[in-house]
Amino acid sequence: MNFPLYIAKRYLFAKTGNNAINIITIIASFGVIVGSLALFIILSGFSGLRTFSYSLLDISDPDIKISSSKGKSFLYSDNINHILNNDIAIDITSKIIEERVFLEYNNKNEIAYIKGVEKNYTSISHIDSALVLGNWLNSEISNTAVVGNGISRKLSLNILNFGEPLSILVPKPGTGFINPNNAFYKLNVHISGLYSGTEEFENKFVFVSINEARELLRFKENQITGIEIKLKNKLEANAISKLLQKQLGSEFKVQTKEQLNEVFYKVINTENIVSYLIFTLIVIIALFNVIGAIIMMIIDKKSNLKTLFSLGTTIKEIKKIFVIQGFLLTFLGMLIGLILGVLLVFIQKQFALFMITQNLPYPVEFRFSNLFIVVFTITILGFIASRIASSRITREFIEK
Repeated sequence: MNFPLYIAKRYLFAKTGNNAINIITIIASFGVIVGSLALFIILSGFSGLRTFSYSLLDISDPDIKISSSKGKSFLYSDNINHILNNDIAIDITSKIIEERVFLEYNNKNEIAYIKGVEKNYTSISHIDSALVLGNWLNSEISNTAVVGNGISRKLSLNILNFGEPLSILVPKPGTGFINPNNAFYKLNVHISGLYSGTEEFENKFVFVSINEARELLRFKENQITGIEIKLKNKLEANAISKLLQKQLGSEFKVQTKEQLNEVFYKVINTENIVSYLIFTLIVIIALFNVIGAIIMMIIDKKSNLKTLFSLGTTIKEIKKIFVIQGFLLTFLGMLIGLILGVLLVFIQKQFALFMITQNLPYPVEFRFSNLFIVVFTITILGFIASRIASSRITREFIEK
């Protein structure tokens, strides 16, 4: 067996005659365990939160969205149709019409967006799975709409409000004198369903059929405001969006889901990095106890070190003993912390002990990448702490 490793293991696991050193070593180990546990739990929590947040975006946004870069709407031409139909990476396309509108219900008013969609829209976003009440749009029933929970609360709306319809108002285009009694195009609808999602999404859209949106806005038959696309492989979104942008030209804006929610993605990623740095700092503070424990051990074993030195052990080998001891101390603490962390993550996934709301457990996700990050962080910091502590050992210190 390697000599420094053998001595390091003896020093680590054998009790010393000094109870203070034993207590300091236990405290140092406990600090590493708690630091490793906390770091892994935080990373797993943010992984779960990121996955949960991205699942909400899967409901609200497509893999790729095409819109006009010059104005609000454009004509769906044969050229666009040819480009989209001949791209084998595209699974489904759906035309949409979006416009800012006024909502009016029982003397209450709100500003939102109308979104006219085709029958296949639910294959793009799966928004029908986000319905908390009622049903999605039925092509056989005219003048119906699906609204978000946020709009529903603000206007005191509920489904099947057949007594009083929701009025969707759009200002008529034109210049000059406007008759206030006839200034809007109007569409009256009854609510067939309520959907949930991100706060912004819940407060933004009123979904209707694309034909009703076209009629309200007085659009031409092939006039739309956007095309939403579902890809066969969403991981290819960046490459496909660049290709479509090149094919369609500068008159169109082609955006991926990440580009549509650029701020949201930056916030999530920044929070993850900041949390990692904060808890790494906590681990660094905990490792000061490891440095203290090793230094105390060096002082306590000074007579033994003098004997080893007299027997021919080099200063480098003596330093290596305590580097290995510190590494083993942090590694074992990290191992225990990770085992506890993995157990807690699986318990939370299985039994939902911690809840955000009454019906929503705090999302956590086990990832091997998080295990690797914790192992890498604790191992490197533990090695550095051990080197710092062992640097106290010199020839003068041993012979003194």
